[in-house]
Amino acid sequence: MFEFPKYSIASIKNDVLSGLTVALALVPEAIAFAFVAGVEPLVGLYAAFMVGLITAVFGGRPGMISGATGAMAVVMVSLVADNGVQYLFAAVVLAGLLQVLAGIFKLGKFIRIVPHPVMMGFVNGLAIVIFLAQLGQFKFIDSNGNLAWLQDTQLFIMLGLVALTMAIIHFLPKLTKSVPSSLVAIVTVTLIVYYMGLDTRTVVDFVRSMTGDDNATISGSLPTFSIPSVPFNLETLYIILPYSLILAAVGLIESLLTLTVIDEMTGTRGKGNRECVAQGASNIVSGFFGAMGGCAMIGQSMININSGGRGRLSGITAAISLLMFILFFSSLIEVIPLAALVGVMFMVVIGTFEWATFRVIRKIPKADTFVIFLVTIVTVFTDLAVAVIIGVIVSALRFAWEHAAHINAEKSIEESGNKVYKVNGPLFFGSVSHFLELFDTAADPKDVIIDFANSRVCDHSAIEAIDTLAERYVAAGKVLHLRHLSLECKKLMKRAGDMIEVNLIEDPEYHIASDKLGG
Repeated sequence: MFEFPKYSIASIKNDVLSGLTVALALVPEAIAFAFVAGVEPLVGLYAAFMVGLITAVFGGRPGMISGATGAMAVVMVSLVADNGVQYLFAAVVLAGLLQVLAGIFKLGKFIRIVPHPVMMGFVNGLAIVIFLAQLGQFKFIDSNGNLAWLQDTQLFIMLGLVALTMAIIHFLPKLTKSVPSSLVAIVTVTLIVYYMGLDTRTVVDFVRSMTGDDNATISGSLPTFSIPSVPFNLETLYIILPYSLILAAVGLIESLLTLTVIDEMTGTRGKGNRECVAQGASNIVSGFFGAMGGCAMIGQSMININSGGRGRLSGITAAISLLMFILFFSSLIEVIPLAALVGVMFMVVIGTFEWATFRVIRKIPKADTFVIFLVTIVTVFTDLAVAVIIGVIVSALRFAWEHAAHINAEKSIEESGNKVYKVNGPLFFGSVSHFLELFDTAADPKDVIIDFANSRVCDHSAIEAIDTLAERYVAAGKVLHLRHLSLECKKLMKRAGDMIEVNLIEDPEYHIASDKLGG
């Protein structure tokens, strides 16, 4: 399950520094998502630590960062509000079990059916979501308790620090790549704010605004093992199962899509099924240690990859560093300006968004362009799981529609007087109507042959269509024969048994038996 890779000094340095950078960016994200879910900040921070560590060690994609995510947090809100946090922990444990089962039964391979336009829409949508989430840092709670945009000096300081952070991240790699530019940017901006006494919001300000507690802090102790305090009965299962199913699906979809994106960036290939098991195990542990669970995080993964983190050590460093922040270094982390972290995330947005979309939209089919924008919009306004599912369905329906219209038949008469219909194109649920329109039952001779050399019988709808056609010829006193069925089609027809009443003509080239199905 776990291999011990060989590390060079350079890769160790890159992974450790990159992991530290990711850990700094994880703090406000985990706290924000905990707030979205309606739980305490430490519940989100513990999740980022446990999910991040377990998936980094045992997951199928070295370099990918996991933790508490907004996609899963929005699912948890109503469960926590209606039933309490203990039911959330139980739901996370069950979701983890479902994810482990998905990996064991190798369901991770189904990520391959996600078309490229859906992938482009997915990353574009997430980039926009990350960007919009950062805009909240430009707001504050006014004296009336309402959110308002920063004004005057505070706004200019915030914008200036964000711009400085982005400039350092962009230009430093042109001078040296010995240290992650994101880490240098965070440290530099923090020192400037601290020693110049600039009036700008910091991590501790963010924590206190989230909790409404002027004494709130990210400091905490080690998480402790505890079985969720819920009744172990069918009523509890009835409550948590719907949430667990959604959490498991959302977590796996986001994780596997993020894995695919990183594969493309690094030119390597992760192991989807192994990632499913690791994600599931991390959520099981989270539920038993009072954490909200999570999945892969594309934003933090981009920070890690762009900072040079490629190995498991980067994720391990990020998780352990986060725990160290909670236990020992909370006072140092709390003084980090939010502007520095916002600048890092803005650079993630720029790196994540598929700018090639605007270049290719005139060169690709309009249907693909529609899918890209559809998935992007749905991701922004709902969640990525819904967006990906809709994108796959729309792409599949579009494919079916186009191929349904492609079926046709070449007609000829043999010396024996038999009429041959040579079918071109697959016969499936979408093409059966066009298929039935190809035949002239009344005018055809006594024996009619359908040649499937250039076609395939794909599903039950196709078998029903053939049976319907056979009944029409039987009613007209004629006989229908099938020729050149592939081995797979022949097996499908055999399984149909007496549902069909046609003859299968022997064809040595396709190894088709001459047995007769039905009458």
